[in-house]
Amino acid sequence: MAELDGVRALVTGGASGIGLAIATAFRDEGARVAVLDVADAGPADVVYVRADLTDDDAVRAAVASVASRLGGLDVLVNNAGTGAQGSVEQSTDAEWHRVLDVNVVGTARVSRAAWPHLRESARAAIVNTASIASTAGLPQRAVYSASKGAVSALTRAMAADGMPDGIRVNAVNPGTADTPWVGRLLEGAPDPAAERAALEARQPHGRLVSAEEIARAVVYLASPRSGSTTGVELAVDGGMQGLRLRPRT
Repeated sequence: MAELDGVRALVTGGASGIGLAIATAFRDEGARVAVLDVADAGPADVVYVRADLTDDDAVRAAVASVASRLGGLDVLVNNAGTGAQGSVEQSTDAEWHRVLDVNVVGTARVSRAAWPHLRESARAAIVNTASIASTAGLPQRAVYSASKGAVSALTRAMAADGMPDGIRVNAVNPGTADTPWVGRLLEGAPDPAAERAALEARQPHGRLVSAEEIARAVVYLASPRSGSTTGVELAVDGGMQGLRLRPRT
C-alpha cells in the first residue's frame, strides 16, 4: 500500500514550488488531493479551489467545498505563505500587516475552517510549513522570520488543542529551497551567481534544499506511520539549524 492510500488531503499554496511538490507527493502516495491557492489554475489530477487566505469567507467556502468534494478531510497542509526582505528598521507597517495576515492568520483561518472536518477523521493531521528563519537569525528577514516564528509557536499550541480531538499537528522547517520564489530573489540580486553560491554555502551540506525533499518530510508527518509524533518541527535544512562545522579547506 502507498503511504497515504485513501487519505483526503488539502494543501494550501499548492500551485507551485514547495506546495506543488507536496501535492504531487501526496497524489503519488495514494492520497486524494485538493489544492487551495490564489493562482488561476492548479496542478493536474487534483481538486482545485481558488481563495485568498486573507478573506475568511472565501477560506471557509473553499474548505467546505473541498470537504464536500472529497467526502471529508484527513490531512491539512498549511503551506501557503508570502515573504518580505529588510531589517526591522526598514520594514513598514504595511509589510508587517501583509505578511502576518497571510503567514500566521491565514494558517489559523484555514485550520479553523478545517478543524470540524478533521475532528471526524480517524487519522487527522495538520502540517504547517515554518522555516529555518523561525530558529536561526537571518539577515534582512525581520518580518518573515517573525511570521515563521509565530507559525512555530502556533503549531505547538494547535498540537495541544488537537490532542482531545485526535488531531496531530506538526511543522516542517525548510532551509533555503530551490523554488521559484528563491529564484526571483536571486534574479533581483546584483550578482545572482554569487548570491546563490552564498546561500548554498551557508547550508552545511553545501546546496539548496529541493522541494521534493521537503515534500517527503511532509508525507511522513501526515502519514499514520507518525502516529505518535505531534507538536514537533522537522528541519529539512541540510544541517543549518543544528550543525556548526569547521570551514572547508
